Amino acid sequence: MAMNLTNQAIRRAAVAVMPPWQRQLAASFYTSGTQATKKQDKHVEVNHSRVRGIDILRNPRLNKGTAFNLKERQLMGIQGLVPPVVRSMDEQVVRVMTNFYKRPTDLDRYIYLMALQDRNEHLFYHVLTEHVEEMMPIVYTPTVGQACQEYGVIFRRPRGLFISIKDAGHIYDILCNWPERNVKAIVVTDGERILGLGDLGVYGMGIPVGKLSLYTALGGINPAKCLPICLDVGTNNEKLHKDPLYIGWAHKRITGARYDAFIDEFMQAVVKRYGQNCLIQFEDFGNHNAFRFLEKYRSKYCTFNDDIQAGTASVATAGVIAAMRITGRKLADNTFVFQGAGEASIGIAELLALAMQDEGLGKEEAYSKLWMVDSRGLLVKNRPSGGISSHKLPFAKDFKPLTSLEEIVDAIKPTALIGAAAVPGAFTEKVIRSMASFNDRPIIFALSNPTSMSECTAEQAYTLTDGRCVFASGSPFPPCTIGGKTYYPGQGNNAYIFPGVALGVLTCGVRHIDDRVFLYAAKALANLVTQEHLAEGRVYPPLSQIREVSAAIATEVAENVYRDGMASAYPEPANKAAYIQSFVYNTEYESFEPATWDWPEN
Repeated sequence: MAMNLTNQAIRRAAVAVMPPWQRQLAASFYTSGTQATKKQDKHVEVNHSRVRGIDILRNPRLNKGTAFNLKERQLMGIQGLVPPVVRSMDEQVVRVMTNFYKRPTDLDRYIYLMALQDRNEHLFYHVLTEHVEEMMPIVYTPTVGQACQEYGVIFRRPRGLFISIKDAGHIYDILCNWPERNVKAIVVTDGERILGLGDLGVYGMGIPVGKLSLYTALGGINPAKCLPICLDVGTNNEKLHKDPLYIGWAHKRITGARYDAFIDEFMQAVVKRYGQNCLIQFEDFGNHNAFRFLEKYRSKYCTFNDDIQAGTASVATAGVIAAMRITGRKLADNTFVFQGAGEASIGIAELLALAMQDEGLGKEEAYSKLWMVDSRGLLVKNRPSGGISSHKLPFAKDFKPLTSLEEIVDAIKPTALIGAAAVPGAFTEKVIRSMASFNDRPIIFALSNPTSMSECTAEQAYTLTDGRCVFASGSPFPPCTIGGKTYYPGQGNNAYIFPGVALGVLTCGVRHIDDRVFLYAAKALANLVTQEHLAEGRVYPPLSQIREVSAAIATEVAENVYRDGMASAYPEPANKAAYIQSFVYNTEYESFEPATWDWPEN
């Protein structure tokens, strides 16, 4: 308090000797951007009181374009630097959408939106939140996959940090180069397994950038708190080695002790720079690294792997829980077959097992309901085609070896078929018809993305089951009309889960993220599916409601982590929903007009 009074006294003394024209100018300097920002997010302080003129227009977090009013233009030294017309944000949105629709391809629309993010952050996020269903397929799946493949061509301006393994020993120094000092959420990839596209190296940076855009647009986490990072350890993609536009290290991937030491240094540097509560989300690491890093770091850092736990596992589990209201079964009454035994499938299976145990089933019995098929066939003990990786062993069964999915489905007769292995067309006509032959309401989830990697289309699933299947996909499909009834396929988009989970984790100070957090999120999402949604064939709420969904998930996470003793932010808020909402980023512009303060007399 004493320091504030002293500063105020200094300001008054300085202004007292100024001529009138300088007083008005001084107001723009002394009016802290913190005051305006606190109206949006009282937990974020950004002091931009000394930024003026062209520097404002070049700063995407401050720039409002033609939305600066006349007083702001005069006070901030930007009069004449923008066109004379003054437009509201709503009018600017019309202009953005007009440009958006004029772009001939989705990739062109992606490039346009990234350029908007680079020049006017508030407007970018406002457009995303106002047009969620149209924007989601552009800024994330499936268009982001194409953007990653062509990243060298469309690269304009770096967003986030690129840290090379050749920077080992200096990672903390590189983190210090990032201008924001209070980062709370990091999404990091090494680009080895981007969506269903494989090793894209540094081109995989599009995924962390896209993920964190959704952290803000859907979860309301302030973009100043978010940092996308790509760890460049080389790539085994020979095509990229020969690509003259490749922006990474054109070298075979580094593995072994050197790679592990690099990741260890990165994790330690993050905590040193941003604190123990900084959330680190691992994204699109190879299977062989993803599982071991999750086990290695989960009890030491605030971290999760979206491919194993949050997005895919939690959102798929939520869809299955919602589907039970259609099939009339309990989870324990089902038999699940997974096409794939990688990160996604194992994550889903483990969370389903946890959910069945929550219903009262024993762990061993829960695992007996879960069958997996990898590239060499059904996971069975002592199979002739070779051994089984350690992370797959809990799902290996005492059963005869089978290699064909069609044979496996006929032999096991599952109630639910889940695909997450990026094998396009894996759910053949025979597989789908078989599912329909021994199930009144077969559950068919084709979760691989992008769309080109989907196990089957929504139309195929609905047509071949006469509209009886409960269908969900990883990428969006249009509505499908069968027998005069229109079905709206649910998109099991992991964006339903990770923004809300991250918001709940960050606001409650969760230091180590238990798998139960993702079960809380899955149940919360399933509970938001109404009877009207189910009647339309949906097992998820419409994407247009996803911001409300994220807030509800964050609130449910908050209720449970305080109950289970996982939260460290105290005192515990009585009203969790209001507490969560107090952190949510406001996409509206802040005012640059001087705050009212006690000017000295002339």
